[in-house]
Amino acid sequence: MRSGTSVGANYRAACRARSRRDFIAKMGIVEEEADESEYWLELTVDAGLVDPERVAQLRDDARHIVAMTVLSIRRARGTPLAAPHATRRTLGLTGRT
Repeated sequence: MRSGTSVGANYRAACRARSRRDFIAKMGIVEEEADESEYWLELTVDAGLVDPERVAQLRDDARHIVAMTVLSIRRARGTPLAAPHATRRTLGLTGRT
């Protein structure tokens, strides 16, 4: 619950960043918290606490949030937007599942 709600709170803070550097730092926190949320969802499934189908959409949403955040950070840094390996995998661009 904490990491999931932290994504929104930190994104809101990033939108009010005082500089590009501050924005990038805050978006890094958004990325970490979204990834952590996906981890906790995976853990609940692996532990048999929830049915995988019940959290499948949430896990997919978390992966997409991570991918969008990574691309936002790269754009803010002025880094070429060719998707890094992890982002390609997250967005399903590698041809693998």
